[in-house]
Amino acid sequence: MEYRIELIFVPVRDTDRAKAFYTEQLGWHADFDQVVRPGLRFVQITPPGSACSIAFGEGIAEDEPGTMRNVQVVIDDADATRAALLEAGVDASEVDEQDWGRFVTFADPDGNRWTLQQLPARE
Repeated sequence: MEYRIELIFVPVRDTDRAKAFYTEQLGWHADFDQVVRPGLRFVQITPPGSACSIAFGEGIAEDEPGTMRNVQVVIDDADATRAALLEAGVDASEVDEQDWGRFVTFADPDGNRWTLQQLPARE
């Protein structure tokens, strides 16, 4: 039996602001944006190279905006990713060096926090 995580819901206050942040600032792909019915708008965004997407919109998440804290994304190069985030106007942390990887964190406009991890080299 296989299990694949394919969609994570991100609680946001302003759907258009969130979509602009994830697509225009981060460069993630907008897969879908549909008003299903009044009060229900579904937006799906996918990071480049990811098999898992995020979703947000009106009437989607029950959590308070800004409460997502524990999603970790694997990246190839922490320094290059941090530089790209800063260039795009995203407030990214310094690279945190640990034995189990190199980490950069940032938050979206609502305060949802993302952790990016460059995995350690395998010997």
